Amino acid sequence: MQLYQKRFAGFATLPTADPNIAAEEPERMVNEHGFKGGNINGHTRGRYLDDKFFWPILEHAEALKVPLYIHPTLPPEPVIETYYAGFSPEVTSGLSRAAWGWHIETAIHILRLIVSGAFDQFPGLQIVIGHMDEALPFMMPRIDKVLSPNVTKLNHPIADYLRENIYYTFSGFNFTSTFLNLYLQVGADRIMFSADYPYSPMAQARNFLDQFPVSPVDKNKIAHGNAELLLRL
Repeated sequence: MQLYQKRFAGFATLPTADPNIAAEEPERMVNEHGFKGGNINGHTRGRYLDDKFFWPILEHAEALKVPLYIHPTLPPEPVIETYYAGFSPEVTSGLSRAAWGWHIETAIHILRLIVSGAFDQFPGLQIVIGHMDEALPFMMPRIDKVLSPNVTKLNHPIADYLRENIYYTFSGFNFTSTFLNLYLQVGADRIMFSADYPYSPMAQARNFLDQFPVSPVDKNKIAHGNAELLLRL
């Protein structure tokens, strides 16, 4: 990365088990090494970022004006044993990982974070998730209907947080119908191009981008403009 500083950037891996150290790590990595935010690999032994134990991380990220990327991880072991076990190893692995579990796990993490009031406490906090939204925008109208502000006691409807505090990347989900749902729900300003290399080829992601059914202005935002603004590239 140091050899090609104009071409590569990164997110700092955060030791979330110790929130005070994890809160300080992005500042060190951003200011001293030019990193662009922090990376958190899902829950920490079954504890999610809605737990105020972790809120120093959120507070420092907001103050530093850098995003946190929440990357999928396996659901907690009891969830795997209850919902995904009992099939062949290949099917169990697929259900609990790339076919379903990773994505639903991340979606639940985001919803827990919203419902906890974290974004009311830290309104400038920005979170990035992948896989063309982890199924959240598809459920957005239903979530808003059931979990209204009268129920959640939040300052805004949940859809507002999904549109104002969350960014969404492709991450190998090169599916037009999935993209259009995300695009219609959150708009071009919240979507960022990415590939899931080496699991999904860069050429495939680029071909998908080239055939987008959106305007040139929106395509430029998605291809690079939004990332440039968010990550100050």
